[in-house]
Amino acid sequence: MTEAAAQFDLSGRVAIVTGGNRGIGRGIAIGLARAGASVAVLARDDKKNRAVLAELHQIGRPALALRLDVTDRAALAPAMARVERELNGLDILVNNAGIAILGGGVLTESAESWDATVETHLNASFLLSQLAARSMVKRRSGKIINLASMYSFFGSSLVPSYSAAKGAIVQLTKSMAIEFAPHNIQVNAIAPGWIETDMTARVRESPMNDEILLRTPAGRWGQADEVSGAAIFLASRAADFITGVTLPVDGGYSIR
Repeated sequence: MTEAAAQFDLSGRVAIVTGGNRGIGRGIAIGLARAGASVAVLARDDKKNRAVLAELHQIGRPALALRLDVTDRAALAPAMARVERELNGLDILVNNAGIAILGGGVLTESAESWDATVETHLNASFLLSQLAARSMVKRRSGKIINLASMYSFFGSSLVPSYSAAKGAIVQLTKSMAIEFAPHNIQVNAIAPGWIETDMTARVRESPMNDEILLRTPAGRWGQADEVSGAAIFLASRAADFITGVTLPVDGGYSIR
């Protein structure tokens, strides 16, 4: 292995990816495993968990898939403890689990939709990061990667709860980066643009599709696997002096 390749080698590292059984999360989980990490997927759907676990096993790295709803606060600590016990540690946490409820705007979105969105994106990222950081501090090493969004920077009249939660993720990332830096823990975020996933299927079939393609310099939608490179980089030794950053992976959407 060349010295350059070694910078991105995750062999011996243990990673957790929430919502890692489909879409962007699955792409990140597979990417981290291919880079050498042992990967635990924490997600709600047992069938999809089994499918991604089979893919991880084919790569040949130790892997685990646990059924977890990140809004179930009582279940978070036991799940994290099981991963550390069965995979022998925790080095990388990717807070990817998310939902998007088309509420139609502030005047029409229900309080229930608001609460579910904030709980899934923001509160779960805070609580899981807190648990992970307590473990990482003891070893004076770790990487936390949060999933932000282009809506962390741009408002949306259709999904205000999603925009608010994703905007807060950026500030949470910066705050944790400052606090954890003395412990050699780096905290960064990835802001995907328009990526082809189940969650965005309705958008691709709507009039918004033409607007998205026109605004995106790359002229196309991104693929879920294309987000994994950013995650591998931020999880690797190559990013040891990078913290508090939100990295867009959007084909240039955010620069216009």
